[in-house]
This record gives sequence, structure tokens and C-alpha cells, in this order.
Amino acid sequence: MIVITTPTGDIGGQVLHRVLDSGEAVRVIARDASRLPEHVHAQAEVVEGSHADADTIAKALEGADRLFWLVPPARFQDAGPAKSYYLDFTRAAAQEAAGRGVRMVHVTSLGHGYNGEAGLLSAALHMDELIESTGVHYRALALPFFMENVLRQAQQITQQGVFSMANTAGRPLLTVATQDVAAAAAALLLDTTWNGQARVPLVSPDNLTPDAMAEIISETAGRTVRYQQVPLADFQTQMVQHGASPSLAQDMADMVGAQNNGIYDTEPRDPASATATGFRQWCHNVLKPALQP
Repeated sequence: MIVITTPTGDIGGQVLHRVLDSGEAVRVIARDASRLPEHVHAQAEVVEGSHADADTIAKALEGADRLFWLVPPARFQDAGPAKSYYLDFTRAAAQEAAGRGVRMVHVTSLGHGYNGEAGLLSAALHMDELIESTGVHYRALALPFFMENVLRQAQQITQQGVFSMANTAGRPLLTVATQDVAAAAAALLLDTTWNGQARVPLVSPDNLTPDAMAEIISETAGRTVRYQQVPLADFQTQMVQHGASPSLAQDMADMVGAQNNGIYDTEPRDPASATATGFRQWCHNVLKPALQP
């Protein structure tokens, strides 16, 4: 039995689709079961509730042997410190999985070994330490910047010919496509031969700066698209103005600051960590359709 969290999310939904196609027994945890497609209700068991809740996770893991774990984003308006959120959300599941002999495949950040404050990324790395401390068998998918973050700016790219972030324009920013994350997660969930504890870095074959990304987006869009670097302090202020809690805005700013300081370069990777999807291919397959009028 494979248990999948965040089944309506971007990554979790793709993992669920791949695992359902395998014919394995599947159980999903959903805060709102009505959001699940009919075919999921037909093919999988559904446990309704939050996967942070100890009773819910215990019910979901009954008779299971594998768990896909992803901490969902905190509430935008009232998010507290990211470290507390990640640890509180994960603690019951990690302990329950360890006690039941359930193997975990979980999503985390690339950057193990970084010494500075990294906001949301530090929170994910502290979560890894918590999971490891329980003794549970796990594979941690260690990820850099999601290509899909650019997708959120499709309207701005189309209307203004600009995409903007607080990341340094001329510093390479490692990326990954969520489809590759889902593929790796599903493969690990369906592989019953591994044991122990290990990290699995997943990085696209590119090494592009945001300025270079803008050039590729320009080719994809058929028009000039430029990158606009937002000062980090302005980025933090804008987040609060758009409704983010001060704590979340600080954690986001610390995350970008760490990206600008090379957090993704601190964790060793081997050629096997390269994923299938490059940024140019992702732009053609995913971004380009979203830019159509």
C-alpha cells in the first residue's frame, strides 16, 4: 500500500497519476476529498484530513509500507516561522512511519551543508534532520528552484515582456521541472528494493542565470522578454503588501538571499542527479502554451 499526500498539488497530483497507472494499491490523504477527481475516488482509498494530524496519519498508514511526503505551503496571511511549521507538520508522520516500518520518499531542498540562514530552505533541511533522527528508511528528493515558478508570471511575460524575481541576474540558478520530481518520486515508491537513508539531488542539465533564462523565454515567446531583478528589500516589502505575513515575507527573503549566496552549490551532486528536462524544453512544452493569447 502506497500512501500519497498532497494529491491535488502540482507535484503530488503528478505522483498520484503515475502511481495509479502502475496498478499498485494506493491511499491518499486529502484535506478536502471533494477536490479529488472521480477516477481517484474509484481507484484509491481516501482518508480525509490534514496529513499533519497524528490521528489522520496513523489511520492513513495502517497496513501501508510506502509514503510520499510533501509539506504544503503555509497559509499566506498568517504563516509563522517556517522552521516551526515544517517540524510541527512532519513530526507525527515521521514517527508513525518509523514505528510502522513505512519507507518515506519526501520532497526537500538542495543545499545540505549550507551554514547561513535560508528561510524556507532551512526549514526543509531541519525537517530532513527530524526525519533522519527517527531512523525511518527514506529517500529525500533534494531540489533547487522550480521552473514552474516562472509559469506564475505568464501573464506578466505576455503583457509586459518582463519576468521578475529577486534572484541575482548574472548568477546561475539551478532549476528542476516538477514533472521530473514526480517521475523520480513515483519510481522510488514503486521500487521495493531500497533501504536505509539517502538524499537524491535532482537538477536540470542547465546552469542558467536569470538573464539567460530570459533569452530562452524570448525565443519561446517570439518576442523580447527581459529579466528584471527586484531588490531583496523591495521583494520582502511587496510580499507584505500583497498579504503575506511578516514572518513568511522574511523566510522568503532569506530563501532568495541564500540562493544568491550559492546554497544550491554546497551539496555534492553526481551526473546521475541530472534530470531529463532542460529549461528550453520546459519552455517549449509548458510555458509556451500558457503564453498563447
